[in-house]
Amino acid sequence: MTEEKKKRLRGFAGIVSKQVDQLNSIEKFKEDFKDAEIKIMLNATDAKNAALIIIDKGKIYVEGVDNKPKKNLKKKNARWDARISAKTQIFVDLLTSENLSIGSVLPKILTFKLRIRKVGKALTLIKLFTY
Repeated sequence: MTEEKKKRLRGFAGIVSKQVDQLNSIEKFKEDFKDAEIKIMLNATDAKNAALIIIDKGKIYVEGVDNKPKKNLKKKNARWDARISAKTQIFVDLLTSENLSIGSVLPKILTFKLRIRKVGKALTLIKLFTY
């Protein structure tokens, strides 16, 4: 048996990957998401690539998606369940926040600094950071 070489993620996708990879070692996360199959696209509008967070039956990993051409980010091409778009700094602030909650995200949505498609599935991202 040969192991597939994992492609090294760069840029924004690499940052997101470092944040969420640690969830794979948490048993409670594996148990809570053992039946879940969710794909959340994080599109950093000012970066060269986007990050597709994939939760697949208790495992989480990230794939990089090129921002250009824009058709790469379409739902039918990337097959995401939810999409969140913002500038890179907004994502960094959210991903490194100690108390990520709906209350901390809502002002950014109301001022159009953060755009969300399929809010119900996107809220899964907030659940991820409770571990």
